[in-house]
Amino acid sequence: MFDTVLFDLDGSLLPMDQDVFTKSYFKELCRRVAPLGYEGEKLIASVWKGTAAMVKNDGSRPNEEAFWESFAADWGEAALADRPVFDDFYATDFNKAAAVCGKDPLAAETVARLKAAGRRVILASNPIFPRVGQESRMRWAGLDPADFDYITTYENSSYCKPNPGYFREIAEKLGLDPARCLMVGNDTGEDAPAEQVGMTLFLLTPCMIDRAGTGPAPWPHGDFADLLRWLEEKGTIGRK
Repeated sequence: MFDTVLFDLDGSLLPMDQDVFTKSYFKELCRRVAPLGYEGEKLIASVWKGTAAMVKNDGSRPNEEAFWESFAADWGEAALADRPVFDDFYATDFNKAAAVCGKDPLAAETVARLKAAGRRVILASNPIFPRVGQESRMRWAGLDPADFDYITTYENSSYCKPNPGYFREIAEKLGLDPARCLMVGNDTGEDAPAEQVGMTLFLLTPCMIDRAGTGPAPWPHGDFADLLRWLEEKGTIGRK
């Protein structure tokens, strides 16, 4: 039985083609901040550079700090004054990218049944977005921030997937026993490292990302209907 279930968001709770989503996201971001003097190609390159800085973060500082230090290196310290505009983007125009994402009603049902069973539920989406961006995307999936006991964001995290430190940090902050934690995700490269800290992985296959060609066989896997049946078998939720 698991007492805590961690969920990835993009491609897991929120069905999507990652490349299509990214293109839509950058299109809306460039449109929003162009009047401030941010040229599109350079802006996108800077966001990727800042993302890389967060992925390389070693736990010594929040991901937020790593990103903005990198961004300011490209655009100057004056760019930091535009942070409120970027935050507002994630609460407003960013939502247009929902049009390229899907929705699986069983995702919200799974979260609701876990909560009803008294399990702790964590949104373990890679913390490369501010909290407002995480909250926007979870709403596209039919979920609400109140559905989760903890949400990883670039403000409260100092590691990223696939670093096992990301999962260890969550466990240490919340006082969790990794052996009683289940990580539900769709990426064999980014979510499987949860096993290195003692967690169990369930791999969602509808939007599976498997860059290494491992395939789903090493893990329990399937869609949300399969996950619900598996959680019932494990006694983590009651049978309907």
